[in-house]
Amino acid sequence: MDFHQLKRREFLAGLGLAAAWPAGVQAQATLPVIGLLAAPSHALYGKYLAAIHQGLQDVGFVEGKNVAIEYRWAEGQYDRLPSMAADLCARKVQVICTLGGAPAAFAAKAATSSIPIVFVVAEDPVKLGLVGSFASPGGNATGVSILTIELEGKRLEIIREVMPQARRIAILLNPKNPQSALQLPAIESTAQSLGLEVQVLQASTEAEIDAYANATAQHADALIIGADGFLLSRREQLVTLSARYALPTIYRYRDECALGGLMSYGTDLAEAYRLEGSYVGRVLKGEAPGTLPIQQSTKVELIINLKTAKTLGLTFPLTMLGRADEVIE
Repeated sequence: MDFHQLKRREFLAGLGLAAAWPAGVQAQATLPVIGLLAAPSHALYGKYLAAIHQGLQDVGFVEGKNVAIEYRWAEGQYDRLPSMAADLCARKVQVICTLGGAPAAFAAKAATSSIPIVFVVAEDPVKLGLVGSFASPGGNATGVSILTIELEGKRLEIIREVMPQARRIAILLNPKNPQSALQLPAIESTAQSLGLEVQVLQASTEAEIDAYANATAQHADALIIGADGFLLSRREQLVTLSARYALPTIYRYRDECALGGLMSYGTDLAEAYRLEGSYVGRVLKGEAPGTLPIQQSTKVELIINLKTAKTLGLTFPLTMLGRADEVIE
């Protein structure tokens, strides 16, 4: 509020008219502000945003009531994140909450060493250099680490179980995402132990995703979609291409299977973002992020789409169907 607004408010108060100001304007001036920095789009991450709100509510914060949120959505364009992070810092938000993995977390970390940051990343945040340790992060950042690298080998095992004849497996990664460099060694190590060959594909634009599809279908028996916010935002495109080229594909989240993807195996993202929201609330209450241990979200789901399997001529073992968290028919 600038000098003229303040004087006007004092004048109106003297006339008994302060109550005429919109309630939201009055509240916004006094509420703590969260800066939400998101790599993907709101349309994609709407339900995960709801999970953050639930986490905030778990520790007593409700948007518009006792906390305000400034939203910045990069729409999958990672090069927009640095300026968005800088803008949130200039607005002097109390804490920055990031969505969409490592790119948003790195942008926030580069923008400030003083404003608290709470993130969700799909890999070891210590190896990424975001924090000093799991138990004592130190600095101004903490957050949630979800199981991704640890699950890469399991995804290959699932492919082998469904397709014992498979020999060449492709993996699609986004080269602009630093976590890609951590995913590949885990996949290659497991592939070697299973006698599988890995074909590495890279895409950071819609056109590059289109370009990979035909070549992949000709040379690979199956495809793994890497962990990445941009690739997740292109889930409909990826599911459509996999269907067009009859390429068995394993994804990370249920959403892809609901759209027609063959199967998914990965962490429950909603649970991870709920944990993040609760940490944001704790920081707002005065806890230092550097003293809050990194949380690990370990809830994992196996989803199978039998309709797609039938289209591809694949049969899932009864033992796998029995341990699936959901079977879409």
